[in-house]
Amino acid sequence: MRWTTRAATAALGLALASTAWAWPDKPIKLIVPAPAGGTADIIARVVGQQLSADVGQPVIVDNKPGAGASIGLQAMLQAPPDGYTLAMAPSNVLSEIPHVIKMPFDPLKDILPVASLARSGVVLVTAPGYPARDFQSLLAHLKTRKGQGSYASYSPGTVSHYAGLILSDKAGLDLQHVGYAGSPPALQAVLGGQVDFMFDGMLTSVPLIKTGKLRAYAFSGKERSRHLPNVPTTAEMGYPDLQFMGWVGLMGSAKLPADVLARIHAVVQKAARAPAVQQKLSDLGMEPEVNVDTPALQRETRETWERNAGIVKKYDIKN
Repeated sequence: MRWTTRAATAALGLALASTAWAWPDKPIKLIVPAPAGGTADIIARVVGQQLSADVGQPVIVDNKPGAGASIGLQAMLQAPPDGYTLAMAPSNVLSEIPHVIKMPFDPLKDILPVASLARSGVVLVTAPGYPARDFQSLLAHLKTRKGQGSYASYSPGTVSHYAGLILSDKAGLDLQHVGYAGSPPALQAVLGGQVDFMFDGMLTSVPLIKTGKLRAYAFSGKERSRHLPNVPTTAEMGYPDLQFMGWVGLMGSAKLPADVLARIHAVVQKAARAPAVQQKLSDLGMEPEVNVDTPALQRETRETWERNAGIVKKYDIKN
Protein backbone atom coordinates (compact mmCIF):
# COMPACT_ATOMS: atom_id res chain seq x y z
CA MET A 1 0.00 0.00 0.00
CA ARG A 2 2.84 2.38 0.92
CA TRP A 3 4.53 1.68 -2.44
CA THR A 4 1.24 2.31 -4.27
CA THR A 5 0.79 5.67 -2.52
CA ARG A 6 4.33 6.72 -3.34
CA ALA A 7 3.92 5.66 -6.94
CA ALA A 8 0.68 7.58 -7.24
CA THR A 9 2.27 10.69 -5.72
CA ALA A 10 5.23 10.43 -8.07
CA ALA A 11 2.92 9.95 -11.05
CA LEU A 12 0.91 13.03 -10.02
CA GLY A 13 4.12 15.05 -9.70
CA LEU A 14 5.24 13.97 -13.15
CA ALA A 15 1.84 14.85 -14.59
CA LEU A 16 1.93 18.34 -13.07
CA ALA A 17 5.49 18.88 -14.31
CA SER A 18 4.48 17.69 -17.75
CA THR A 19 1.51 20.08 -17.72
CA ALA A 20 3.75 23.01 -16.80
CA TRP A 21 6.30 22.08 -19.45
CA ALA A 22 3.52 21.74 -22.02
CA TRP A 23 2.35 25.30 -21.35
CA PRO A 24 0.91 26.57 -23.54
CA ASP A 25 -1.10 23.87 -25.27
CA LYS A 26 -4.12 26.10 -25.87
CA PRO A 27 -4.78 29.81 -26.56
CA ILE A 28 -3.49 32.40 -24.09
CA LYS A 29 -5.60 35.40 -23.10
CA LEU A 30 -3.79 38.68 -22.38
CA ILE A 31 -6.12 41.05 -20.55
CA VAL A 32 -5.26 44.73 -20.96
CA PRO A 33 -7.07 46.76 -18.27
CA ALA A 34 -7.11 49.83 -20.51
CA PRO A 35 -8.59 50.93 -23.85
CA ALA A 36 -7.11 49.88 -27.19
CA GLY A 37 -4.32 52.07 -28.53
CA GLY A 38 -2.59 52.81 -25.24
CA THR A 39 0.89 51.80 -24.12
CA ALA A 40 -0.05 48.48 -22.50
CA ASP A 41 -2.32 47.54 -25.40
CA ILE A 42 0.37 48.17 -28.02
CA ILE A 43 2.98 46.24 -26.05
CA ALA A 44 0.53 43.37 -25.54
CA ARG A 45 -0.06 43.12 -29.28
CA VAL A 46 3.62 43.42 -30.23
CA VAL A 47 4.82 40.85 -27.69
CA GLY A 48 1.72 38.68 -28.11
CA GLN A 49 2.28 38.34 -31.84
CA GLN A 50 5.86 37.14 -31.29
CA LEU A 51 4.82 34.85 -28.44
CA SER A 52 2.15 33.27 -30.61
CA ALA A 53 4.69 32.62 -33.38
CA ASP A 54 7.13 31.09 -30.89
CA VAL A 55 4.73 28.71 -29.12
CA GLY A 56 2.29 27.96 -31.93
CA GLN A 57 -0.79 29.05 -29.99
CA PRO A 58 -3.06 32.08 -30.46
CA VAL A 59 -2.52 34.98 -28.06
CA ILE A 60 -5.78 36.87 -27.63
CA VAL A 61 -5.63 40.48 -26.41
CA ASP A 62 -8.76 41.34 -24.45
CA ASN A 63 -9.24 45.00 -23.52
CA LYS A 64 -11.16 45.45 -20.26
CA PRO A 65 -10.79 49.09 -19.19
CA GLY A 66 -12.49 50.80 -16.29
CA ALA A 67 -12.40 51.48 -12.54
CA GLY A 68 -8.71 52.29 -12.48
CA ALA A 69 -7.77 48.96 -14.12
CA SER A 70 -9.54 46.95 -11.42
CA ILE A 71 -12.13 45.52 -13.84
CA GLY A 72 -9.49 43.91 -16.04
CA LEU A 73 -7.29 42.74 -13.18
CA GLN A 74 -10.27 41.28 -11.33
CA ALA A 75 -11.23 39.36 -14.48
CA MET A 76 -7.73 37.90 -14.56
CA LEU A 77 -7.92 36.89 -10.90
CA GLN A 78 -11.29 35.20 -11.43
CA ALA A 79 -9.84 32.91 -14.11
CA PRO A 80 -8.07 29.67 -13.13
CA PRO A 81 -4.45 30.42 -12.09
CA ASP A 82 -3.04 28.14 -14.78
CA GLY A 83 -1.13 30.67 -16.89
CA TYR A 84 -3.71 30.87 -19.67
CA THR A 85 -5.17 34.19 -18.48
CA LEU A 86 -2.58 36.88 -17.80
CA ALA A 87 -2.60 40.67 -17.84
CA MET A 88 -0.42 43.24 -19.60
CA ALA A 89 -0.38 46.51 -17.68
CA PRO A 90 1.80 49.35 -16.43
CA SER A 91 3.16 48.99 -12.91
CA ASN A 92 1.13 51.98 -11.75
CA VAL A 93 -2.00 49.81 -11.59
CA LEU A 94 -0.30 48.18 -8.58
CA SER A 95 1.67 51.05 -7.06
CA GLU A 96 -0.19 54.29 -7.85
CA ILE A 97 -3.87 53.92 -8.67
CA PRO A 98 -4.84 51.80 -5.62
CA HIS A 99 -4.03 54.79 -3.38
CA VAL A 100 -6.91 56.79 -4.84
CA ILE A 101 -9.27 54.11 -6.21
CA LYS A 102 -10.32 51.24 -3.95
CA MET A 103 -9.56 47.86 -5.50
CA PRO A 104 -11.53 44.64 -4.80
CA PHE A 105 -8.22 42.84 -4.20
CA ASP A 106 -4.82 43.47 -2.63
CA PRO A 107 -2.53 44.66 -5.48
CA LEU A 108 0.63 43.67 -3.59
CA LYS A 109 -0.52 40.24 -2.41
CA ASP A 110 -3.00 38.95 -4.99
CA ILE A 111 -1.17 39.96 -8.18
CA LEU A 112 2.25 38.72 -9.23
CA PRO A 113 4.58 40.82 -11.41
CA VAL A 114 5.63 38.12 -13.89
CA ALA A 115 7.95 40.10 -16.17
CA SER A 116 8.74 43.70 -17.07
CA LEU A 117 9.05 44.26 -20.82
CA ALA A 118 9.63 48.00 -21.15
CA ARG A 119 10.33 50.97 -18.93
CA SER A 120 9.61 54.66 -19.34
CA GLY A 121 9.14 57.96 -17.55
CA VAL A 122 7.11 61.07 -18.23
CA VAL A 123 8.06 64.24 -20.07
CA LEU A 124 6.95 67.81 -19.35
CA VAL A 125 5.37 69.26 -22.49
CA THR A 126 3.53 72.38 -23.67
CA ALA A 127 2.04 73.56 -26.92
CA PRO A 128 4.78 74.57 -29.40
CA GLY A 129 3.83 78.24 -29.23
CA TYR A 130 3.96 78.48 -25.45
CA PRO A 131 5.89 81.61 -24.35
CA ALA A 132 8.84 79.80 -22.73
CA ARG A 133 11.77 78.24 -24.54
CA ASP A 134 13.26 76.17 -21.72
CA PHE A 135 12.51 74.82 -18.25
CA GLN A 136 13.69 77.86 -16.29
CA SER A 137 11.79 80.30 -18.47
CA LEU A 138 8.72 78.08 -18.14
CA LEU A 139 8.88 78.40 -14.35
CA ALA A 140 9.49 82.14 -14.62
CA HIS A 141 6.45 82.55 -16.85
CA LEU A 142 4.24 80.45 -14.57
CA LYS A 143 5.30 82.55 -11.57
CA THR A 144 3.89 85.60 -13.33
CA ARG A 145 0.57 83.73 -13.41
CA LYS A 146 0.73 82.47 -9.83
CA GLY A 147 -2.67 81.15 -8.81
CA GLN A 148 -3.93 81.22 -12.40
CA GLY A 149 -1.80 78.54 -14.08
CA SER A 150 -2.86 74.95 -14.54
CA TYR A 151 -1.56 71.56 -15.60
CA ALA A 152 -3.24 68.48 -17.02
CA SER A 153 -2.78 64.83 -16.14
CA TYR A 154 -3.83 61.70 -18.00
CA SER A 155 -5.56 60.52 -14.81
CA PRO A 156 -5.83 61.69 -11.21
CA GLY A 157 -3.68 59.70 -8.82
CA THR A 158 -0.97 58.85 -11.34
CA VAL A 159 2.61 60.03 -11.85
CA SER A 160 1.26 62.50 -14.41
CA HIS A 161 -0.70 64.08 -11.54
CA TYR A 162 2.00 63.67 -8.86
CA ALA A 163 4.74 65.27 -10.96
CA GLY A 164 2.73 68.40 -11.72
CA LEU A 165 1.67 68.70 -8.09
CA ILE A 166 5.22 68.35 -6.75
CA LEU A 167 6.56 70.87 -9.28
CA SER A 168 3.83 73.34 -8.32
CA ASP A 169 4.68 72.92 -4.65
CA LYS A 170 8.50 72.99 -4.89
CA ALA A 171 8.59 75.92 -7.33
CA GLY A 172 5.87 77.89 -5.54
CA LEU A 173 3.59 78.07 -8.57
CA ASP A 174 0.15 77.45 -7.00
CA LEU A 175 -1.13 75.59 -10.06
CA GLN A 176 -4.54 74.03 -10.55
CA HIS A 177 -4.71 70.35 -11.53
CA VAL A 178 -7.09 69.27 -14.29
CA GLY A 179 -7.43 65.49 -14.63
CA TYR A 180 -8.47 63.78 -17.86
CA ALA A 181 -9.37 60.24 -18.90
CA GLY A 182 -6.20 59.41 -20.81
CA SER A 183 -3.43 61.23 -22.67
CA PRO A 184 -5.32 62.16 -25.88
CA PRO A 185 -7.86 64.51 -24.26
CA ALA A 186 -5.22 65.90 -21.88
CA LEU A 187 -2.88 66.68 -24.78
CA GLN A 188 -5.74 68.31 -26.66
CA ALA A 189 -6.22 70.61 -23.67
CA VAL A 190 -2.50 71.45 -23.71
CA LEU A 191 -2.50 72.12 -27.45
CA GLY A 192 -5.71 74.13 -27.19
CA GLY A 193 -4.35 76.34 -24.44
CA GLN A 194 -6.91 75.27 -21.83
CA VAL A 195 -3.99 74.27 -19.53
CA ASP A 196 -0.36 75.35 -19.43
CA PHE A 197 1.43 72.00 -19.49
CA MET A 198 1.37 68.33 -18.56
CA PHE A 199 3.69 65.48 -17.70
CA ASP A 200 2.84 62.90 -20.33
CA GLY A 201 3.96 59.39 -21.20
CA MET A 202 6.69 58.93 -23.79
CA LEU A 203 4.67 56.77 -26.15
CA THR A 204 2.08 59.47 -26.79
CA SER A 205 4.37 62.51 -26.59
CA VAL A 206 7.60 61.53 -28.37
CA PRO A 207 6.07 61.37 -31.89
CA LEU A 208 4.51 64.81 -31.38
CA ILE A 209 7.74 66.26 -29.96
CA LYS A 210 9.75 64.99 -32.92
CA THR A 211 7.33 66.54 -35.41
CA GLY A 212 7.28 69.89 -33.59
CA LYS A 213 3.69 69.57 -32.38
CA LEU A 214 4.75 69.62 -28.72
CA ARG A 215 7.63 71.31 -26.92
CA ALA A 216 9.53 69.28 -24.31
CA TYR A 217 11.22 70.77 -21.23
CA ALA A 218 12.29 67.95 -18.90
CA PHE A 219 12.26 64.16 -18.57
CA SER A 220 11.59 62.32 -15.30
CA GLY A 221 14.32 59.65 -15.56
CA LYS A 222 17.62 59.48 -13.71
CA GLU A 223 19.33 59.88 -17.08
CA ARG A 224 18.30 61.59 -20.29
CA SER A 225 16.19 59.52 -22.63
CA ARG A 226 17.99 58.40 -25.77
CA HIS A 227 14.78 59.28 -27.60
CA LEU A 228 15.06 62.91 -26.44
CA PRO A 229 18.80 63.44 -25.89
CA ASN A 230 18.50 67.25 -25.87
CA VAL A 231 15.85 67.27 -23.15
CA PRO A 232 17.34 67.57 -19.64
CA THR A 233 16.22 65.48 -16.70
CA THR A 234 14.20 66.99 -13.89
CA ALA A 235 17.16 66.30 -11.59
CA GLU A 236 19.43 68.34 -13.87
CA MET A 237 16.96 71.18 -13.48
CA GLY A 238 17.19 70.99 -9.70
CA TYR A 239 14.10 68.86 -9.00
CA PRO A 240 15.26 65.34 -8.02
CA ASP A 241 11.87 64.69 -6.37
CA LEU A 242 10.43 64.56 -9.89
CA GLN A 243 12.24 61.34 -10.83
CA PHE A 244 9.58 58.84 -11.89
CA MET A 245 10.10 55.70 -13.93
CA GLY A 246 7.72 52.79 -14.30
CA TRP A 247 7.57 49.50 -16.14
CA VAL A 248 5.00 47.84 -18.34
CA GLY A 249 4.77 44.10 -18.27
CA LEU A 250 3.09 40.82 -17.64
CA MET A 251 1.11 40.14 -14.49
CA GLY A 252 -0.57 37.02 -13.17
CA SER A 253 -2.34 35.60 -10.18
CA ALA A 254 -0.23 35.15 -7.06
CA LYS A 255 -1.61 31.58 -7.07
CA LEU A 256 0.33 30.64 -10.22
CA PRO A 257 2.25 27.39 -9.52
CA ALA A 258 6.01 27.88 -9.44
CA ASP A 259 6.63 25.45 -12.30
CA VAL A 260 4.07 27.16 -14.54
CA LEU A 261 5.58 30.55 -13.67
CA ALA A 262 9.03 29.26 -14.63
CA ARG A 263 7.71 28.07 -18.00
CA ILE A 264 6.01 31.43 -18.62
CA HIS A 265 9.27 33.18 -17.77
CA ALA A 266 11.13 31.09 -20.33
CA VAL A 267 8.80 31.62 -23.28
CA VAL A 268 8.05 35.29 -22.56
CA GLN A 269 11.74 36.06 -22.16
CA LYS A 270 12.44 34.56 -25.59
CA ALA A 271 9.59 36.46 -27.27
CA ALA A 272 10.38 39.81 -25.64
CA ARG A 273 14.06 39.59 -26.60
CA ALA A 274 13.33 39.02 -30.28
CA PRO A 275 15.06 41.81 -32.26
CA ALA A 276 11.81 42.83 -34.00
CA VAL A 277 10.05 43.25 -30.64
CA GLN A 278 12.93 45.21 -29.13
CA GLN A 279 13.04 47.52 -32.15
CA LYS A 280 9.29 48.11 -32.13
CA LEU A 281 9.24 49.01 -28.44
CA SER A 282 12.20 51.33 -28.96
CA ASP A 283 10.45 52.99 -31.91
CA LEU A 284 7.51 53.70 -29.61
CA GLY A 285 9.70 55.73 -27.26
CA MET A 286 10.04 52.99 -24.65
CA GLU A 287 13.19 51.48 -23.15
CA PRO A 288 12.97 47.73 -23.78
CA GLU A 289 13.63 45.79 -20.59
CA VAL A 290 13.21 42.07 -20.16
CA ASN A 291 13.23 41.26 -16.45
CA VAL A 292 11.76 37.97 -15.23
CA ASP A 293 13.09 38.31 -11.68
CA THR A 294 9.67 38.26 -10.05
CA PRO A 295 10.92 38.76 -6.45
CA ALA A 296 12.91 41.85 -7.56
CA LEU A 297 9.86 43.26 -9.35
CA GLN A 298 7.79 42.63 -6.22
CA ARG A 299 10.30 44.55 -4.09
CA GLU A 300 10.39 47.45 -6.56
CA THR A 301 6.59 47.57 -6.70
CA ARG A 302 6.34 47.71 -2.91
CA GLU A 303 8.99 50.45 -2.68
CA THR A 304 7.17 52.50 -5.32
CA TRP A 305 3.84 51.85 -3.57
CA GLU A 306 5.27 53.19 -0.31
CA ARG A 307 6.75 56.26 -1.99
CA ASN A 308 3.43 57.05 -3.64
CA ALA A 309 1.58 56.49 -0.38
CA GLY A 310 3.72 59.23 1.12
CA ILE A 311 2.93 61.60 -1.76
CA VAL A 312 -0.80 60.92 -1.51
CA LYS A 313 -0.77 61.51 2.23
CA LYS A 314 1.36 64.68 2.05
CA TYR A 315 -0.80 66.32 -0.61
CA ASP A 316 -4.11 64.79 0.53
CA ILE A 317 -4.80 63.43 -2.96
CA LYS A 318 -8.26 62.02 -3.46
CA ASN A 319 -10.04 60.64 -6.51
